[in-house]
Amino acid sequence: MSVKRAIVVGAGFAGATAARLLAEKGYEVAVLERRSAAGGGSNETLRPNGIVAQRYGPHIFHTKNEAVFRFLSRFCVWRPHEHRVLGSVRGALVPIPFNFRSIELLFPPAESEALKSALRRYYPADARAPVLALMTHESAMVKKLGEFVMEYVFLRYTAKQWGIPPNQVDRSVLDRVPVVMGYRDTYFDDPIQMMPWEGFNALFANMLRHPGIRLELALAERDGIRLDAEKGRVLWRGAPFDGPVIYTGNVDALLDCRFGRLPYRAVRFEFEDLPLDSYQPAAVVNYPNDWEFTRITEFKKITGQQAAGATCVLREYPTDSDRHEPCYPVENPANRALYDRYTREMRRYPNIVLCGRLAEYRYYNMDQAVASAMDKVAAID
Repeated sequence: MSVKRAIVVGAGFAGATAARLLAEKGYEVAVLERRSAAGGGSNETLRPNGIVAQRYGPHIFHTKNEAVFRFLSRFCVWRPHEHRVLGSVRGALVPIPFNFRSIELLFPPAESEALKSALRRYYPADARAPVLALMTHESAMVKKLGEFVMEYVFLRYTAKQWGIPPNQVDRSVLDRVPVVMGYRDTYFDDPIQMMPWEGFNALFANMLRHPGIRLELALAERDGIRLDAEKGRVLWRGAPFDGPVIYTGNVDALLDCRFGRLPYRAVRFEFEDLPLDSYQPAAVVNYPNDWEFTRITEFKKITGQQAAGATCVLREYPTDSDRHEPCYPVENPANRALYDRYTREMRRYPNIVLCGRLAEYRYYNMDQAVASAMDKVAAID
């Protein structure tokens, strides 16, 4: 019997999931990663003061997808973690998503009660409503709140994050953080909210620990796959490769940006180690209206690490992807049309499967990237 071989480009959540599932189908899988470690955006590092920090910003696992949770649970022990975020708005730190407590902190008592009464009239307790829905509501009070939240919570944050006016950002992006009709202050409403007990690095090490997987790290560009446009085939290290190729990187880069660059936003990360027990009252504090950075993360409040007199914070400065790692696809109709043009070109290479946030040009959470990889590998014999 001939040996079945596969290549996975990228060792983030989509790539590692695909590699493990292909190996369990009997493939010998080469995982090609240009970084020096697996884990994608969730990769962790040990700071000089002993604090564990996530290299690429806060990553908290949350999902409604039981199948994804069962799969990842094979590779780690979880601990519950409910993520909470505050926002700096008009001199106060208020819960984000915006909720009744946020209203109480920012409006005079009489106006606060009137706003909460109006919301209770139209929405069930703890419901979550997109800010755009509030802005077009029939109630003048509800509409007023929607306009306030857009102005002080979304408008400048979105402008910083995406580098464009909010009216040019896809609606799905603005709808990601809603207004909560009650006092519930957790950032996510998914029933499963967890952190791996030993960290994401250990989760990835366990997932990729399989006799059928060979992980190759810190690869030079010449060690990646190439496309032979004339014959419509994949080349790896100079030889044709006709097995499955799961590609999780930028699809425009794979095709040498022949139709133009797909826009991505990037982030410049600025870490600071501090001789403090605690820096801020929440794991993440957003700064929508002040400063050039969008948020500050204090990792001890995410990882649960106990370390007296030491902490680490991260400030995130959104930027373009010319000099920094691409993080977020800029989803709008024009960019989707450009992406579709690239995917039509990719049909010439039938053994390549595009998977994950960068390759599919989708704002995937971790669980969505895993689900995408599970679905795509399920279709491979």
